Amino acid sequence: MTKVKVGIVGLGRLGRQHAENLAFRIPNCELLAVCSVIQEEAEQAQKEWGIKYAYTNYDEMLQNEELDAIFIASPSGFHCEQIEKALNAGFHVFSEKPLGLYLEEALRVQEVVNNHKDQVFMLGFMRRYDKSYAYAKKKIEEGKIGEPVLIRCYGLDPSKAISGFMQFAKNNYSGGLFLDMAIHDLDLARWYLGAEAKQVWAIGGAYAHPEFEKLNDAETGTALIKFENNKMGIFVAGRNCAHGYHIETEIIGTNGTLRIGTTPEKNMVTVFDDTGAVNECAEGFLERFEQAYLSEVEEFISCIRENRQPSVTVEDGVLSTALGYACKDSFETGELVTVQSPYKALPSSI
Repeated sequence: MTKVKVGIVGLGRLGRQHAENLAFRIPNCELLAVCSVIQEEAEQAQKEWGIKYAYTNYDEMLQNEELDAIFIASPSGFHCEQIEKALNAGFHVFSEKPLGLYLEEALRVQEVVNNHKDQVFMLGFMRRYDKSYAYAKKKIEEGKIGEPVLIRCYGLDPSKAISGFMQFAKNNYSGGLFLDMAIHDLDLARWYLGAEAKQVWAIGGAYAHPEFEKLNDAETGTALIKFENNKMGIFVAGRNCAHGYHIETEIIGTNGTLRIGTTPEKNMVTVFDDTGAVNECAEGFLERFEQAYLSEVEEFISCIRENRQPSVTVEDGVLSTALGYACKDSFETGELVTVQSPYKALPSSI
């Protein structure tokens, strides 16, 4: 295989960034087709980047026999159906997180993935491919902090992005704070602690933006999670961060601590002016994780060319979805929730 020919569905903020990476920045890859239900988006990408095919119908793109792989960057509620269709059509598949908004559909997709083991499937937990997060994982594996016992995660979106998110959420594309935002941190917790969740208690509310209550969602929320072997997780997620995009992770071990992103710096520049010494903050996820989004897709293309599977598995998607759904359940009911194995039953309140 000289170049992997890819078709992408979804050309929103993140989809467009992925499309540009596929078209111009990934070795041994050719973006052959784009697909969006918004005709102007598909036509604009085709014209600006010289893409051979543009579609407004996903099923039509799947009939293109020139394609090798499908890249799914559509809203979360479409992921499961589109993954199934692409795999059943014979394509390698990359899907953005989350795997699904409901545990039942995530389990169904897992079965489909496992029935197509000759095809590469990869899920977009891009923080695992961020250099700092990958370095922290290496240090844990080297025993630098001893046995990791507690993880603390902050995931805060900038206040100026709220209006755009509200439109996204009103179309039922979100799945709620814990499945949409905290899912990255929940995945990292499983990855760093090497343990699965047992119990969760989640709370939150709508404070500066009461419109979140109408969506049965939280503007800011937190979850306290008990993992196997009494390991602990503290998770804070919010959509109203005044200073910018703040992603912070701390892993506490028996012999030390690792912190990632304590100050969400835009770069290494300090601005000195009449307000003092200022380190500007990253303004959004595309800026903060630009390298990680590129690296994860490079891995996807390499897996196809080298006939191997990525380290991020469909099981990671199922287990993170189960945990995210347990957080959502606890938030909505106000009760402590026991996280049962997704292969036995749905999370249930106790």
